[in-house]
Amino acid sequence: MKAMGALLTSLALLGCSAKVDPSAIDYDKIEIPVAQLSSDEARARGRTLFKEKCALCHGERADGHGVRSKGLSGKAVNFGSSDWRSNTSAIAVFEVLSEGMRGTSMPAWPTLSEGQKWDLTAYVLSVAGDGP
Repeated sequence: MKAMGALLTSLALLGCSAKVDPSAIDYDKIEIPVAQLSSDEARARGRTLFKEKCALCHGERADGHGVRSKGLSGKAVNFGSSDWRSNTSAIAVFEVLSEGMRGTSMPAWPTLSEGQKWDLTAYVLSVAGDGP
């Protein structure tokens, strides 16, 4: 009986010391910055970031035809596509920037701040409607 108690105590302590993944984000609870997404300034900052970080794969015109697009696992998104735009959301874009896209070459961007991710989101969501 003492052995069972010791086992339960050690399991309980082990459970208490388990580390929680700090990058685990509940995307359903994130507040979407609507004003930022509709801001011309945010879109301009996002476009600058896009050219620096994304254009190699997604193309200068955000059309999925970047110089590295041919070697990717999965096709680079054409952000100008109305089909893509009608099947995505701001939170989905933000999540892909934060987590990457499993099974494709799309990486996570942990070096971008939350504000930068929203700026990029504002830009790519605007491409289908406004052009690159």
